[in-house]
Amino acid sequence: MVKEENITVYEPEQSIKRGYRILWKEIFHNTKESNWLIQQLFVRDFKGQYGQSILGVAWALIIPLVTLATFIVLRSSGFFSVGAIEVPYVIYALLGLSFWQLFVTGLVQSTNSLVSAGGMLKKINFPREALVFATFGNTIISFLFQLGAVFILFGVYNFIPHWQFVMFPLMAVPILLLSCGLGFICSIINGIIRDLGRILTLGLTFLLFITPIAYELPESGFVVTLARINPLYYLSIGPREIALTGTLSHPLSYFISCGLSVFVFFFCWMSFHLAETRIAERI
Repeated sequence: MVKEENITVYEPEQSIKRGYRILWKEIFHNTKESNWLIQQLFVRDFKGQYGQSILGVAWALIIPLVTLATFIVLRSSGFFSVGAIEVPYVIYALLGLSFWQLFVTGLVQSTNSLVSAGGMLKKINFPREALVFATFGNTIISFLFQLGAVFILFGVYNFIPHWQFVMFPLMAVPILLLSCGLGFICSIINGIIRDLGRILTLGLTFLLFITPIAYELPESGFVVTLARINPLYYLSIGPREIALTGTLSHPLSYFISCGLSVFVFFFCWMSFHLAETRIAERI
């Protein structure tokens, strides 16, 4: 009589088979345990970015101000019309650009996070999410500096914002989640295709000029069609409208964009977690 034997099959990835509840519990636990590491990575990145720079953290304002100056020159030269704006144009444009820059800075830096830590990935075993999360420390600091510039402009132009301006920082959360979620996926792709970082920078610059952030939405045309399907448009102008008027011109589209940002963040975070065991061998 042949004795039956139990056969155990080991698979390299069993996270999904254990269930999504256990998977998310594991993800949150790893992130909580990585708090100290995220802080140290943030300090390292901050010193590396601004430590030997003559202008230091002033670079957080230089990029959006140069972009703002570009739109001012184009507007004054008659290259395009910004529409009927009832507030000082500098305030109007900088409010929108600060949120756009929040998304762009977070996405570009998080995309390059794994590649810049290639040697660290191969030598140390730690949750790779920490590298992505750490990049958003500098992103948030840059955003706060831009908010400070907005407050200064309020004083210069003697402009009083709507009382709902207090919600302005809170409304940065959806676009921050969208940036971080896409950053998870782009960081992995960039580890395989190193050109992605440069392509993103060029693509986002082009997208800025065809997205009505620093000018009002035209009545018709390609820009209108693109804006209606672009969540970045609603997530960028929504906070500005709340700060200036206390209302949203597209409330449904704004909240749909917020919901999409939350979904993208958690979906991409989970996807990144499932793929992180294979990241080191690719970078």
